[in-house]
Amino acid sequence: MQKISSFLWFDNQAEEAVNFYTSIFKNSKVMGTTHYDQYSAEASGRPIGSLMSLSFQIEGQEFEALNGGPVFTPNPSVSFFVLCETESEVDTLWEELSQSGKVLMELDQYEWSKKYGWVEDRYGISWQLALGKMEEVGQKITPSLMFVGPQAGRAEEAINFYSSVFNNTGITGIMRYEAGGQDPEGTVAHAQFTLEGQTFMAMDSALDHDFSFSEAISFMVICKSQQEVDNYWEKLSEGGDENAQQCGWLKDKFGVS
Repeated sequence: MQKISSFLWFDNQAEEAVNFYTSIFKNSKVMGTTHYDQYSAEASGRPIGSLMSLSFQIEGQEFEALNGGPVFTPNPSVSFFVLCETESEVDTLWEELSQSGKVLMELDQYEWSKKYGWVEDRYGISWQLALGKMEEVGQKITPSLMFVGPQAGRAEEAINFYSSVFNNTGITGIMRYEAGGQDPEGTVAHAQFTLEGQTFMAMDSALDHDFSFSEAISFMVICKSQQEVDNYWEKLSEGGDENAQQCGWLKDKFGVS
């Protein structure tokens, strides 16, 4: 089982979104569902018996989707970088994901990729599509964290912190902003690192964004014992938002849930 999974919050579109993702990506399937029982329905205000969550795979990687109501809305602070090895794959995914969505960066040639685009799909989930080689990343779909607002300039600090908390970690590489740009010199333009053998990406952005990390996209850590739960809880919650610590969820000192 994958140690760290991306957890996506939807209003009431989880099943629709999951069916869409599993239809456009390869090696994909729904692995299981849960429904609101009397206790969880009373706690959440959701109808008893309605669909609560779906666990699913796309490109062999594990995700979780939740129908949680209109409490949190996804934004580009967490996106998913999709490595495509052919131009036709980029084009096909771009066409599917951009339908009724929002283009954040046009599909075009950039200095870091012969073909790249950033899009927010119809459900608010953001995807970065790039033409490249699998050995460059080692993973088809990679969560990417963008540190903005009060968190801008803290990407490297966060990478080092997460690397100290989890096992089987490593920093593959860090590209830094140069002098004279819109971001402070030396902050992270792009970084790639591993936690529990899984690849993640991170970047800083000092531009004026109207969003930041939220509970809409969080990371679920599968633990084998209460001792392991307590260990991660203690380390990840240190310096975090105490008001956001409930129901097994916490918000760390960088605002990541």
